[in-house]
Amino acid sequence: MIVALDGPAGVGKSTIASAIAEKAGFFYLNSGNFYRAITLSTLDAGIDPEDSSSIIENAAKLDISILNGRVHLDGTDVEDKLHTDRVDAWVAQHSAIVKVRSIVTAALRKTAESMDIVAEGRDITTVVFPHAEFKFYMDASIEVRAVRRFKQGTSSQSLQELFDSIKKRDEIDKNKPVGSLKIADDAIYLDTSDLTIDAVCEKVLVKIQE
Repeated sequence: MIVALDGPAGVGKSTIASAIAEKAGFFYLNSGNFYRAITLSTLDAGIDPEDSSSIIENAAKLDISILNGRVHLDGTDVEDKLHTDRVDAWVAQHSAIVKVRSIVTAALRKTAESMDIVAEGRDITTVVFPHAEFKFYMDASIEVRAVRRFKQGTSSQSLQELFDSIKKRDEIDKNKPVGSLKIADDAIYLDTSDLTIDAVCEKVLVKIQE
């Protein structure tokens, strides 16, 4: 069974998907971390982050896998390096590259073979797993998402800088030529602006149980 969650940056998809997977006994698959791994590799290799051809060439050679619930890049655990301002600055642009999206989609589908999963991202319900048994679209205002990210304490950016960054990310995600952020026709829409993580999880689990 596949439970798919889509939504914009900073809406809490990772936290919610992880919690649902734990409660349902499913495997949690974070699609965004696959793109982040490619961006991390691009930057570490000294590749021009605006050189699409070199980024694609590098991405095609990478082995991105999940071991013990953590992202590994060519056999090395890189989980703790994925959510940094350095990666944040480029991951949206890199994930907009059509060939990169194809590479990640193939990797995600391979990872999801023969297991029950909860997957989240920005085109999970529309492109990666269009036939998922359950589809949800999580949403929240930019203001709420910026505050949430600020309170996490993982960024050195000010609240205003985070607001501007998330707004820019939304514009990129919604205007990608392939895999753009949109609500699937058969997805259940959930505005999480005024809901706690537990409340959102409860709503999702109730739908699954129904």
